[in-house]
Amino acid sequence: MEEKHLDIKQLRYFIALAEERQVTAAAQRLHMSQPPLSQQLKLMETELGVPLFNRNGRQLELTASGQTLYEHALTITRLMEEAQAETRESGVGIRGKLSIGVNTLSDARLPAALSVFRELYPKVTFKIQQNETNTLVKLVREKTLDLAIIRLPIDLSDFDCAMLGEEPLYFVTGEQGHDLDIEEYGTITYERITRYPLLLPSTEGLGLYNLLLEQFHSRNLSPSIIGECSDIGMLVELVAAGFGASILPETSLSRYTWGRLRVCRIEDPQAVSGSAVIWLKRQYLSKAAVQLIETISKTPPAHKYKE
Repeated sequence: MEEKHLDIKQLRYFIALAEERQVTAAAQRLHMSQPPLSQQLKLMETELGVPLFNRNGRQLELTASGQTLYEHALTITRLMEEAQAETRESGVGIRGKLSIGVNTLSDARLPAALSVFRELYPKVTFKIQQNETNTLVKLVREKTLDLAIIRLPIDLSDFDCAMLGEEPLYFVTGEQGHDLDIEEYGTITYERITRYPLLLPSTEGLGLYNLLLEQFHSRNLSPSIIGECSDIGMLVELVAAGFGASILPETSLSRYTWGRLRVCRIEDPQAVSGSAVIWLKRQYLSKAAVQLIETISKTPPAHKYKE
Protein backbone atom coordinates (compact mmCIF):
# COMPACT_ATOMS: atom_id res chain seq x y z
CA MET A 1 0.00 0.00 0.00
CA GLU A 2 1.29 3.44 -0.93
CA GLU A 3 2.26 5.50 2.11
CA LYS A 4 0.48 8.87 2.31
CA HIS A 5 1.98 12.09 3.62
CA LEU A 6 0.49 15.36 4.82
CA ASP A 7 1.10 18.32 2.52
CA ILE A 8 1.73 21.96 3.40
CA LYS A 9 -1.89 22.94 2.75
CA GLN A 10 -3.13 20.33 5.21
CA LEU A 11 -0.66 21.58 7.81
CA ARG A 12 -2.05 25.11 7.43
CA TYR A 13 -5.56 23.76 7.85
CA PHE A 14 -4.46 21.94 10.98
CA ILE A 15 -2.77 25.04 12.46
CA ALA A 16 -5.98 27.05 11.99
CA LEU A 17 -8.02 24.31 13.68
CA ALA A 18 -5.55 24.07 16.57
CA GLU A 19 -5.52 27.83 17.15
CA GLU A 20 -9.22 28.56 16.62
CA ARG A 21 -10.42 25.39 18.41
CA GLN A 22 -13.59 25.39 16.35
CA VAL A 23 -14.17 24.14 12.81
CA THR A 24 -16.47 27.06 12.01
CA ALA A 25 -14.00 29.71 13.20
CA ALA A 26 -11.07 27.97 11.46
CA ALA A 27 -13.05 27.77 8.20
CA GLN A 28 -13.79 31.49 8.41
CA ARG A 29 -10.12 32.24 9.02
CA LEU A 30 -9.16 30.10 6.00
CA HIS A 31 -11.91 31.62 3.82
CA MET A 32 -13.41 28.23 3.04
CA SER A 33 -16.62 26.39 3.89
CA GLN A 34 -16.89 24.13 6.94
CA PRO A 35 -17.59 20.69 5.33
CA PRO A 36 -14.35 20.48 3.29
CA LEU A 37 -12.34 21.48 6.36
CA SER A 38 -14.02 18.81 8.50
CA GLN A 39 -13.29 16.31 5.73
CA GLN A 40 -9.63 17.32 5.68
CA LEU A 41 -9.39 16.84 9.44
CA LYS A 42 -10.82 13.33 9.19
CA LEU A 43 -8.42 12.57 6.34
CA MET A 44 -5.42 13.75 8.37
CA GLU A 45 -6.40 11.62 11.36
CA THR A 46 -6.92 8.60 9.09
CA GLU A 47 -3.55 9.08 7.39
CA LEU A 48 -1.72 9.46 10.71
CA GLY A 49 -3.70 6.74 12.47
CA VAL A 50 -4.19 8.80 15.66
CA PRO A 51 -6.80 11.30 16.90
CA LEU A 52 -5.55 14.88 16.73
CA PHE A 53 -8.36 16.49 18.75
CA ASN A 54 -10.75 15.61 21.52
CA ARG A 55 -14.25 16.85 20.68
CA ASN A 56 -16.28 18.61 23.35
CA GLY A 57 -19.38 19.75 21.54
CA ARG A 58 -18.14 22.22 18.97
CA GLN A 59 -14.89 22.83 20.84
CA LEU A 60 -11.67 21.11 19.80
CA GLU A 61 -8.88 20.30 22.26
CA LEU A 62 -5.51 19.04 21.04
CA THR A 63 -4.54 15.51 22.02
CA ALA A 64 -0.91 14.76 22.90
CA SER A 65 -0.42 13.62 19.29
CA GLY A 66 -2.12 16.76 18.06
CA GLN A 67 0.15 18.97 20.17
CA THR A 68 3.20 17.23 18.71
CA LEU A 69 1.93 17.77 15.17
CA TYR A 70 1.06 21.41 15.93
CA GLU A 71 4.61 22.20 17.04
CA HIS A 72 6.10 20.51 13.97
CA ALA A 73 3.52 22.14 11.67
CA LEU A 74 4.49 25.61 12.94
CA THR A 75 8.15 24.88 12.28
CA ILE A 76 7.53 23.41 8.82
CA THR A 77 5.27 26.24 7.61
CA ARG A 78 7.65 28.87 9.03
CA LEU A 79 10.61 27.30 7.22
CA MET A 80 8.61 27.12 3.99
CA GLU A 81 7.64 30.80 4.26
CA GLU A 82 11.22 31.72 5.10
CA ALA A 83 12.58 29.79 2.11
CA GLN A 84 10.09 31.44 -0.26
CA ALA A 85 10.76 34.92 1.12
CA GLU A 86 14.54 34.56 1.07
CA THR A 87 14.43 33.23 -2.48
CA ARG A 88 12.43 36.23 -3.63
CA GLU A 89 14.53 38.71 -1.64
CA SER A 90 17.81 37.28 -2.92
CA GLY A 91 16.87 38.39 -6.42
CA VAL A 92 15.19 41.74 -5.82
CA GLY A 93 16.30 42.91 -2.40
CA ILE A 94 14.02 43.67 0.56
CA ARG A 95 10.53 44.45 -0.65
CA GLY A 96 6.93 43.53 0.07
CA LYS A 97 4.07 44.87 2.18
CA LEU A 98 4.07 45.25 5.95
CA SER A 99 0.86 45.41 7.98
CA ILE A 100 1.42 47.42 11.17
CA GLY A 101 -0.91 48.07 14.08
CA VAL A 102 -0.62 51.23 16.17
CA ASN A 103 -2.41 51.72 19.47
CA THR A 104 -4.32 54.96 20.02
CA LEU A 105 -1.87 55.70 22.86
CA SER A 106 1.24 54.17 21.32
CA ASP A 107 4.73 55.55 21.35
CA ALA A 108 4.92 58.50 18.94
CA ARG A 109 8.24 57.49 17.40
CA LEU A 110 6.68 55.49 14.52
CA PRO A 111 6.53 58.37 11.96
CA ALA A 112 10.24 59.08 12.35
CA ALA A 113 11.10 55.37 12.23
CA LEU A 114 9.08 54.87 9.03
CA SER A 115 10.78 57.82 7.38
CA VAL A 116 14.22 56.35 8.14
CA PHE A 117 13.09 52.88 7.05
CA ARG A 118 11.69 54.13 3.74
CA GLU A 119 15.00 55.78 2.88
CA LEU A 120 16.73 52.41 3.34
CA TYR A 121 14.07 50.14 1.80
CA PRO A 122 11.99 52.13 -0.73
CA LYS A 123 10.41 48.99 -2.26
CA VAL A 124 8.52 48.12 0.94
CA THR A 125 4.92 49.37 1.22
CA PHE A 126 2.80 49.69 4.35
CA LYS A 127 -0.71 49.17 5.65
CA ILE A 128 -1.10 50.96 8.99
CA GLN A 129 -4.08 50.37 11.25
CA GLN A 130 -4.86 52.23 14.46
CA ASN A 131 -6.91 50.53 17.16
CA GLU A 132 -7.04 49.65 20.85
CA THR A 133 -4.48 47.25 22.27
CA ASN A 134 -6.92 44.35 22.71
CA THR A 135 -7.94 44.51 19.04
CA LEU A 136 -4.34 44.78 17.85
CA VAL A 137 -3.35 41.75 19.94
CA LYS A 138 -6.18 39.77 18.32
CA LEU A 139 -5.15 40.84 14.81
CA VAL A 140 -1.49 39.91 15.39
CA ARG A 141 -2.58 36.54 16.79
CA GLU A 142 -4.75 35.98 13.69
CA LYS A 143 -1.78 37.01 11.46
CA THR A 144 -3.77 39.90 9.96
CA LEU A 145 -1.00 42.19 11.22
CA ASP A 146 2.72 41.44 10.99
CA LEU A 147 3.45 43.45 14.13
CA ALA A 148 1.92 46.08 16.35
CA ILE A 149 3.02 48.83 18.72
CA ILE A 150 0.96 48.44 21.87
CA ARG A 151 0.62 49.87 25.36
CA LEU A 152 1.63 47.75 28.33
CA PRO A 153 0.69 45.91 30.42
CA ILE A 154 -0.74 42.99 28.40
CA ASP A 155 -0.26 39.23 28.47
CA LEU A 156 2.79 38.59 26.26
CA SER A 157 2.79 34.77 26.51
CA ASP A 158 1.87 34.34 22.82
CA PHE A 159 4.23 37.02 21.54
CA ASP A 160 7.82 38.05 21.08
CA CYS A 161 8.46 41.71 21.72
CA ALA A 162 10.90 44.60 21.68
CA MET A 163 10.42 46.93 24.64
CA LEU A 164 10.38 50.62 23.76
CA GLY A 165 10.90 51.95 27.27
CA GLU A 166 8.76 53.84 29.73
CA GLU A 167 7.54 57.41 29.94
CA PRO A 168 5.91 59.50 32.68
CA LEU A 169 2.17 59.83 33.20
CA TYR A 170 0.57 63.24 33.58
CA PHE A 171 -2.63 64.36 35.26
CA VAL A 172 -4.54 66.60 32.86
CA THR A 173 -7.46 68.93 33.52
CA GLY A 174 -9.09 71.88 31.79
CA GLU A 175 -7.67 75.35 32.23
CA GLN A 176 -10.91 76.56 33.83
CA GLY A 177 -13.39 74.99 36.23
CA HIS A 178 -11.06 73.11 38.63
CA ASP A 179 -9.50 74.19 41.90
CA LEU A 180 -6.08 72.72 41.16
CA ASP A 181 -3.93 74.78 43.55
CA ILE A 182 -0.57 73.92 41.99
CA GLU A 183 1.56 75.53 39.37
CA GLU A 184 1.48 74.07 35.86
CA TYR A 185 4.12 71.34 35.49
CA GLY A 186 3.98 70.74 39.24
CA THR A 187 3.13 67.39 40.79
CA ILE A 188 0.01 65.74 42.18
CA THR A 189 -0.60 62.54 44.15
CA TYR A 190 -3.01 59.71 43.34
CA GLU A 191 -4.82 60.61 46.58
CA ARG A 192 -5.59 64.11 45.32
CA ILE A 193 -6.56 62.82 41.89
CA THR A 194 -9.49 60.96 43.49
CA ARG A 195 -11.14 64.36 44.06
CA TYR A 196 -11.61 64.81 40.32
CA PRO A 197 -14.06 63.12 37.90
CA LEU A 198 -11.89 61.03 35.59
CA LEU A 199 -12.36 60.23 31.91
CA LEU A 200 -9.81 57.47 31.30
CA PRO A 201 -8.29 56.29 28.02
CA SER A 202 -8.71 52.80 26.55
CA THR A 203 -10.95 49.95 27.73
CA GLU A 204 -11.59 48.35 31.11
CA GLY A 205 -9.16 45.59 32.05
CA LEU A 206 -6.66 46.28 29.29
CA GLY A 207 -3.42 48.19 28.87
CA LEU A 208 -3.20 51.64 30.40
CA TYR A 209 -6.70 51.51 31.89
CA ASN A 210 -5.76 48.40 33.88
CA LEU A 211 -2.45 49.95 34.96
CA LEU A 212 -4.19 53.09 36.26
CA LEU A 213 -6.83 51.16 38.18
CA GLU A 214 -4.10 49.04 39.79
CA GLN A 215 -2.28 52.20 40.94
CA PHE A 216 -5.43 53.42 42.72
CA HIS A 217 -6.43 50.02 44.14
CA SER A 218 -2.94 49.30 45.50
CA ARG A 219 -3.33 52.45 47.60
CA ASN A 220 -6.87 51.53 48.71
CA LEU A 221 -8.21 54.49 46.75
CA SER A 222 -11.47 54.69 44.83
CA PRO A 223 -11.20 57.00 41.80
CA SER A 224 -14.29 58.77 40.49
CA ILE A 225 -14.43 57.38 36.95
CA ILE A 226 -17.14 59.00 34.83
CA GLY A 227 -16.24 57.24 31.59
CA GLU A 228 -13.76 55.91 29.06
CA CYS A 229 -12.69 57.21 25.66
CA SER A 230 -10.43 55.40 23.16
CA ASP A 231 -10.20 58.42 20.83
CA ILE A 232 -7.46 60.50 22.42
CA GLY A 233 -8.24 63.62 20.40
CA MET A 234 -11.84 63.54 21.62
CA LEU A 235 -10.70 62.78 25.19
CA VAL A 236 -8.43 65.84 25.26
CA GLU A 237 -11.20 68.02 23.79
CA LEU A 238 -13.57 66.89 26.55
CA VAL A 239 -10.96 67.55 29.23
CA ALA A 240 -10.20 70.99 27.80
CA ALA A 241 -13.93 71.78 27.83
CA GLY A 242 -14.15 70.94 31.56
CA PHE A 243 -16.06 67.66 31.18
CA GLY A 244 -13.58 65.84 33.42
CA ALA A 245 -9.90 65.22 34.08
CA SER A 246 -7.67 62.42 32.75
CA ILE A 247 -4.29 60.71 32.98
CA LEU A 248 -2.19 60.44 29.82
CA PRO A 249 1.32 59.31 28.80
CA GLU A 250 3.75 62.04 27.84
CA THR A 251 3.94 61.25 24.12
CA SER A 252 0.17 61.21 23.76
CA LEU A 253 -0.06 64.57 25.49
CA SER A 254 2.77 66.07 23.42
CA ARG A 255 0.48 66.11 20.36
CA TYR A 256 -1.96 68.49 22.04
CA THR A 257 -0.22 71.67 23.16
CA TRP A 258 -3.15 74.07 22.79
CA GLY A 259 -2.77 76.04 26.01
CA ARG A 260 -6.26 74.95 27.12
CA LEU A 261 -5.00 72.33 29.54
CA ARG A 262 -3.44 72.25 32.99
CA VAL A 263 -0.84 69.49 33.19
CA CYS A 264 1.17 68.12 36.08
CA ARG A 265 3.35 65.09 36.71
CA ILE A 266 2.03 62.42 39.06
CA GLU A 267 4.12 62.27 42.22
CA ASP A 268 5.05 58.59 42.20
CA PRO A 269 7.99 56.61 40.72
CA GLN A 270 5.51 54.03 39.38
CA ALA A 271 3.54 56.66 37.45
CA VAL A 272 4.96 55.50 34.14
CA SER A 273 3.60 53.76 31.07
CA GLY A 274 5.51 51.48 28.71
CA SER A 275 5.08 50.47 25.10
CA ALA A 276 6.41 47.61 22.97
CA VAL A 277 6.50 46.20 19.46
CA ILE A 278 4.93 42.73 19.45
CA TRP A 279 4.79 39.90 16.91
CA LEU A 280 3.56 36.34 17.09
CA LYS A 281 5.86 33.71 18.58
CA ARG A 282 7.13 31.05 16.17
CA GLN A 283 5.83 33.09 13.26
CA TYR A 284 8.18 33.74 10.34
CA LEU A 285 9.11 37.41 10.09
CA SER A 286 10.20 38.76 6.73
CA LYS A 287 13.51 40.62 6.54
CA ALA A 288 11.50 43.81 6.05
CA ALA A 289 9.64 43.24 9.34
CA VAL A 290 12.88 42.44 11.18
CA GLN A 291 14.52 45.60 9.87
CA LEU A 292 11.50 47.73 10.77
CA ILE A 293 11.47 46.42 14.35
CA GLU A 294 15.16 47.25 14.62
CA THR A 295 14.58 50.74 13.19
CA ILE A 296 11.72 51.47 15.63
CA SER A 297 13.80 50.23 18.56
CA LYS A 298 16.70 52.55 17.62
CA THR A 299 14.52 55.62 17.06
CA PRO A 300 14.71 58.11 19.97
CA PRO A 301 11.49 58.77 21.91
CA ALA A 302 9.31 61.68 20.92
CA HIS A 303 10.00 65.16 22.32
CA LYS A 304 8.95 66.14 25.80
CA TYR A 305 5.62 67.82 26.51
CA LYS A 306 5.90 71.55 25.88
CA GLU A 307 3.59 74.43 26.54
